[in-house]
Amino acid sequence: MPLVESPAWVALQAHYEQIRGLHMRELFAEDPDRFPRLTARLGDILFDYSKNRVTDKTLELLFDLARQCDVEGWRERMFRGEPINHTEHRPVLHTALRNMDGTPCLVDGKDVTAEIRRERERMFDLAHRIRSCTWLGATGEPITDVVNIGVGGSHLGPEMVTQALRPYATRKLRLHFLNNIDENHICNTLEGLRPETTLFIVASKSFTTQDTMLNAESAREWLMQCLAGEDSLRHHLIAVTANPEAAVAFGIDPQHVFRMWDWVGGRYSLWSSIGLPIVIAIGPEHFMHLLEGAWLADRHFREAPLERNIPVLMALIGIWYINFFGARSIAILPYDQNLHRLPAYLQQADMESNGKSCDREGREVDYHTGPVLFGEIGIAGQHAFYQLLHQGTAMVPADLLVPARNFRCIARHHRALMANALAQAEALMRGRTEEEAIEEMRAEGLDEERIRELLPYRVFPGNRPTNTFLFHTLDPKTLGSLIALYEHKIFVQGVIWNINSFDQWGVELGKKLASNILEELNEGVPVQSHDSSTNGLINYYLELRQRQVERA
Repeated sequence: MPLVESPAWVALQAHYEQIRGLHMRELFAEDPDRFPRLTARLGDILFDYSKNRVTDKTLELLFDLARQCDVEGWRERMFRGEPINHTEHRPVLHTALRNMDGTPCLVDGKDVTAEIRRERERMFDLAHRIRSCTWLGATGEPITDVVNIGVGGSHLGPEMVTQALRPYATRKLRLHFLNNIDENHICNTLEGLRPETTLFIVASKSFTTQDTMLNAESAREWLMQCLAGEDSLRHHLIAVTANPEAAVAFGIDPQHVFRMWDWVGGRYSLWSSIGLPIVIAIGPEHFMHLLEGAWLADRHFREAPLERNIPVLMALIGIWYINFFGARSIAILPYDQNLHRLPAYLQQADMESNGKSCDREGREVDYHTGPVLFGEIGIAGQHAFYQLLHQGTAMVPADLLVPARNFRCIARHHRALMANALAQAEALMRGRTEEEAIEEMRAEGLDEERIRELLPYRVFPGNRPTNTFLFHTLDPKTLGSLIALYEHKIFVQGVIWNINSFDQWGVELGKKLASNILEELNEGVPVQSHDSSTNGLINYYLELRQRQVERA
């Protein structure tokens, strides 16, 4: 049965028509216990979903939808290692990477727990040597700078986590992340670095990704300009890949090649050897706390009833807005400076996972799937795009992530931060009525004519939904839990939409065409093999480059 014709969906559509005009002010006024009833906890993380346009009936119907779509069954299939990534016939077992209780994790009938542990111990040993300055470069000097070369999941996860956990990081080392093939990025990154004290981590699952390998080749050339012979490269190059043969052929010592597995998707891989920069930055002990936090979220997701299950609640509330209210974007609003890369990380995690238009049977869907994610640090966002959140024509649901204290907590700073976060959530929910606006302007001493003139601009509709995560502090364990909660939310939404959240065929076409065009640009001959626009752009590019040569 098509999803939009299913009983739960039809019931939700009818319910939406009944309550679409209901204001959250009314819901809070009618139910003094709304907050305690519509919150859930994981450790010290409080998930407040009371500021949503939902009633008890809404939630009941959403849970019916989850059960109709067999969310619980799909959840077990994932944890059991069944090949739920059906287009690539692979299990989806990033959860195995943070399994803390020794429960067997089976891939094709084989327990991979010992294999994961061995690779993690190798990673920890290498990180210890770098952090303790016993890993020396080719000239005998200790490493001072580590440059991670990767793209997508091999870049965003490690960068986001090392930034988020900066207070826990060593000050002996500087970490850099290189993901763009624009020469400005590699030139800016290498500026001020010395080959003798720089270590590169080349992170690529296939070890053929054009972007990553182009940067890796330039890094190798940069090293060779100052180091004596290719043998010296082994002190300065490390690989993380599922293709170790290609890494060795590139010139990397086999002992310095760390393994990835095809049952871990790139955007879910920070828990694996892809997290090597994280371990180098914060150390093995804190990395284990990161894994522990994710494991606790995994247990919660697998064991908690749907009605108290945070990722399920996140997913269902998102479905409610995307598919019934027509919301096409979601805002991620961290109120912690160190989480400034979280919106970008979640963009890939969500949009590459659920940005799909055909279902598991290969049929085109006739309902909205993945939304557009965007976001910014809360205070910066307030002075940028919050105007649209408050008074724009589109409803944009938002997630606020707020620590009760920071690692270095300056009280007056943090109280001001908390006040802003809580006030924005309240303002988005309440809005401001005409009567309230008039009363405020009269209190300001404005005359009646000026009040009538300004009134349309001073009214806020409110009824804008938010979820708030409030937690003690952003430590490794809490961060691990938050990331895993979002991973599972994405999975649940994919199940309900009947799409495969773990492939990314849409990425491949652009890569293939770029490879073809690169050959044409290298040849430097005008082309007529594409559409008129692409032909025109290629040919004008060649013309501009030729002018540069002639001027030189």
